[in-house]
This record gives sequence, C-alpha cells and structure tokens, in this order.
Amino acid sequence: MTVDVSAHVPTGDAAAAFAATALNPMSQGLKGSRILAIAAEINGLIAEGHDVCNLTVGDFRPSEFGIPAALRDGIGSALAEGQTNYPPAVGTPQLRQAVRDLYERELGLNYPIESVVVGSGARPPIFATAALVLQPGDRVLYGIPSWNNHHYVHINRCLPVVVQCDASTDFLLTADLIRPRLRGVTLLALNSPLNPCGTAYSAEQLGDICDLILQENARREAEGERPVMVMYDQVYWMLVYGQTEHVTPVGLRPAMAKYTIFVDAISKSFAATGLRVGWGVVPPPLANAYKALIGHMGAWAPRPEQLATANMLNDTDASGAFLDTFRGQLEARLNALHEGFSAMAADGLPIRSIAPQGAIYLSVHVDAAGRTGRGHTLSDDEAIRSYLLHQAGMGVVPFGAFGIPGDTGWMRLSIGAVGLDDIAACLARLRAALEDLD
Repeated sequence: MTVDVSAHVPTGDAAAAFAATALNPMSQGLKGSRILAIAAEINGLIAEGHDVCNLTVGDFRPSEFGIPAALRDGIGSALAEGQTNYPPAVGTPQLRQAVRDLYERELGLNYPIESVVVGSGARPPIFATAALVLQPGDRVLYGIPSWNNHHYVHINRCLPVVVQCDASTDFLLTADLIRPRLRGVTLLALNSPLNPCGTAYSAEQLGDICDLILQENARREAEGERPVMVMYDQVYWMLVYGQTEHVTPVGLRPAMAKYTIFVDAISKSFAATGLRVGWGVVPPPLANAYKALIGHMGAWAPRPEQLATANMLNDTDASGAFLDTFRGQLEARLNALHEGFSAMAADGLPIRSIAPQGAIYLSVHVDAAGRTGRGHTLSDDEAIRSYLLHQAGMGVVPFGAFGIPGDTGWMRLSIGAVGLDDIAACLARLRAALEDLD
C-alpha cells in the first residue's frame, strides 16, 4: 500500500498553526535568501527568451569558468581507485597537510597540521566558528553590507552589534568604527576580500583593527574576562587585482594567532563551488573542540574531492597557472564593467562604481531615486533594480539584501556567470535605459 502523505498533514492556516507549535523560536525566525528570489525572477525571464546579463548569484557558470583540469582529473582518479568511503571527520591528512603548506608558502603562516579542520565548503567552518565561542546572549560585531552574518547570530541566539559601513571606507569595517562598540563583544566577523563589495583590507586598515583587538584582549585578560575572537573569512583571498595585496591578522600582528580563526575554501578561488571543500584554521588550544563540532555535524567534504584538492594545491605549477589565467579572466570582466560605468558617469549618467580590488564582485551606485523613465518611477532601490532588469536586461542585487537599511542606490554585481560579450551587450542596453531617465 502506498501512503498519500499529503492526506495526513495539515494545509493552509492549519499548516501554519502546526508549524508554530512544532518549531522552536529560532527555527521560526529564519528567513530565506533574497538573492535567490531575485535569481528566480531572472531565470524566469531567461526561460521566456529575454536577454539578461545575470550579475546576481555569487557562483560560476561552468561554461565560462571550469574547474582546474588537475582537480577534475584527480576526482575521477580517486573514484576509479575506490576512494568512496568516509573520510576522517577532520579531513584527510593529505588535504590538511596541503592546506598547512599552502598557508606557510603563500601567506607566511606556519600552523601545525592539528589546526587545520576540513569541512564541506566554507559554511560549516563558519557555523562551527560561531558555535565554538558563542553562548546565547553573546554579542557579535559585524559590518554591513555583509553576507549572512545575521543568520549565524540568530541561529546561536546571540545579539547583533551591527555597524553600517559606507563608500568612504569601501564598505569595510575600520578600527574607528569598531572601537566604540567593542566592549562586551565575543566575536568580531571580518571578511576580505569582501562579499558583497569586492573591496579588500589594506595592511594599514587591518593592522589598526588588530592593534585594537590586542589592546582590548590585554585588558580583558587582566580583568579575567573572555576574549574577543576574530573570524577572518578569506574565501576570496587568491582573487585580488591590480595593486591589491591580501593581508591577514596573524601575518600583520603575530600575537593575533591566539584570537584568529580563519575560514577558507577552494569554492571561489578555483571556481569549485559545487565540490564543497573548505576548512577552518584555528588556534591550537581550540582545535580539539572545533574538530568535535565538525565531526558531529557530519559536514565532511567527500573523500575523492579532498584527495584531488590536496594534489592540486601541492602541484604549485599547475595551480599557479590556473590562478593566473582565472584571475585575468575575472579581472577583465570586472574592469569592463567598471570602465563602462565610468564612461557613463563621465557623460553625466547617474552611475558609478568602486574600482575592482578582489573577489568576483563590483559595488555600483545608481543615483536614480525619484527619476522616471519609460513609464516607470524609480521610487526606491527595488524599483531601480526592477528597472535595470526589465529595461536594460541587467540583473543586480541591492545592498538591502546584505543588511543595509533604507534605499542607498548601491548594488552588488557578480561576474561569475557572464562573458565579456554579455557585458558589452548589457552596457549598451544600460546606457540607453539611463539616457531615457528624466
């Protein structure tokens, strides 16, 4: 007999009432992604045959950006060899050693292998970092715009200390912004290069933050208080452009090793978002507890992917060649957009962008609130976004999706799913749409 499950569960108002009794308050408070909702609208337009340059989702279109051949072939070889059983809960020794060596070779950070814990992408290490140090009611400080920090604060029943950043700091938290809000904070979340903005910390900016943290923790230690820990999300660190150099808290101030937890992955730097290989690098005294968290979550990257990643990271010639080409392709797309917007701004059109620094994102300001065009009134950021999509075939995400309140005109553009031809056609449509604004 087949059981029709739908006949035995509530629907409509009864379903909502049942969920209210079955779910805890934390689960009831979780919200979906606005970015995915925007992406669904765009996919619908594309399916109808509309020309849309999709600059929304922070992912890669495989036809534009394939994974390294060494990674692809390594996974196939591992599968052929029967490497399909459980990996160690903390990660295969080959991958942990390869990450340890990568950090020493490229970042000048000599961690013991025990500090490296592998997870399925960067999200489980972020989750584990929060669970490692936070108690309900603790304060978590982060800047906005930012990616998903508010969800992790909510899940851990903590209190957000939210700092709104703006273009004057390239939307990055600074020591001056942090200082008056630091007392009572247990976790400081930093991200560089920054999602959603594509900006990155300079040595001076990050060094000032480190000095502040070290000073605060010296005070706390003397008074017997818990330290403020720093989660440093650097999943885009291999993707920096121009004169930008990636810097780390521990590299700038070695004493920060005691307080810094790195979150990292191959997801972005090697266009390997679907392979789900990431890791955390934690202070040695915290490693055992971190390992237990990842282990009980079962958030393990598959064994074939781990073994292939280790081989790829160890093959510095092949991985370096891939990165050189990959960075060049990404930078060309970001520069094409930035130069196109700059040319429009020079012609008096209401658009400008911050020059690319890192990641796959561009911060763009569309100063069109209150204007009208083609029968549409651009009353707020959502109206601007809709106008750009439907009149210029350009899909973007307003900074409101990353926590910024109100209407600022700032948008995130992501170039992982588009080619240079897509961008050129989009810029022409955009110019025409902006020229039609009154």
